[in-house]
Amino acid sequence: MATVIVTVGLAFIGYLATYLNGLRLAQRQARLTRVNQQLSDFYGPLFALMEANGRTYDTWSSKYARPDGRDPFRHDTPPTEHELAEWRTWATTVFIPNIQAMRDVVVTKADLLIEEEMPQVLLELCAHVSGYEITAARWAQGNYEEHLSVISFPGRALREYIRDRFTHLKREQARLLGHSGTTSGNRRTGFIGR
Repeated sequence: MATVIVTVGLAFIGYLATYLNGLRLAQRQARLTRVNQQLSDFYGPLFALMEANGRTYDTWSSKYARPDGRDPFRHDTPPTEHELAEWRTWATTVFIPNIQAMRDVVVTKADLLIEEEMPQVLLELCAHVSGYEITAARWAQGNYEEHLSVISFPGRALREYIRDRFTHLKREQARLLGHSGTTSGNRRTGFIGR
């Protein structure tokens, strides 16, 4: 009788261990799926768009910089008509479409946020885009009195927010995949930023 009890007990313990291990693996897989989706559909696109926009703005800014290195919108000497015309071209061709794409990611994929509530910096981004859409609509009507959004771009805060969340998720992804070594640039995530 004792042998039967021990056998049943061991079988139950084996079943319980298998069940708990399967549950742990399923939870890990679900978390990995979520992290992958957050990276591919939300933080990855935001990161790429932010970096592209920043690098393009840096190019415009250096191309039209004043002798002291500041761009025409951050200088005592106002932009010339030529610089303003160039700005409108760059803004309508690159900057506004990029920030609209960023806003669209935020609006359509907000369920992938790490946070429980919408971060203030993302709300500021959305407001900035709306402000630029008004400015661009005025340009389309031939009104060139304004050349910037009525709401400031949260550049530094947004860049820090996106980079922080992106690298956090890349580290978590590597951990979930069981990668513990460096992958590139002597960094765990393989992320190389500027």
